[in-house]
Amino acid sequence: MSEPTDAADATDAPRPISVIVADDQAAVREPLATVLSLLQDIDVVATATDGYEVLAAVAAGPVDVVLMDLRMPGMDGTEATRRLSAEHPGVAVVVLTTFADDDSILGALGAGARGYLTKNAGRLDIARAIRAAAAGQSVLDREVQARLLAAVHTHRPEPKPLPQDLTLREREVLTLIGQGLPNRAIAERLFISEATVKTHINNLFAKADIRSRADAVRLAIGAGLA
Repeated sequence: MSEPTDAADATDAPRPISVIVADDQAAVREPLATVLSLLQDIDVVATATDGYEVLAAVAAGPVDVVLMDLRMPGMDGTEATRRLSAEHPGVAVVVLTTFADDDSILGALGAGARGYLTKNAGRLDIARAIRAAAAGQSVLDREVQARLLAAVHTHRPEPKPLPQDLTLREREVLTLIGQGLPNRAIAERLFISEATVKTHINNLFAKADIRSRADAVRLAIGAGLA
């Protein structure tokens, strides 16, 4: 009997995450694309210098995640994110920018960005955010999370009842999201794995009909949990 070939294993392997790196500065864009391409589960399919090039590359597809700078000439990253959310809702946007002011953060998240990192983020943090976005999760830089919480508290949302079918554990996870804790810290606090935290977050998002961690923060504050 012949031995099984590697071809079958390769066929069963998951498809790499297709990524576009968008930044108008070649000194940022090209090295970042090169570094990400070295990762086995990430495939940089295109680079772009503005929002128009992003939209064109996405249309040529398939694309899973766009790593998006905000300040670009022509069409900026916020407008490109808004267009992608409307025209290609299956494509996740992770913002990677030097700007962490309230207007930039709220503008990008309001436009539909699933993650927001500053350019102080390391390669592993960026890769982690891309993987999370491709899986439907959100990742926010610690500084961004703190500023988002402060901004939401300043403009406190109207009280909103929680979904009736939330489990006790999902409510605990929502409370900790509202306090600004990332998934790893939530896992440590509740003595569960990060994978279990992600499962609870997915269930929470589905039951509450929300799409982002920013929405979850607003829900937690509006419900008086944070």
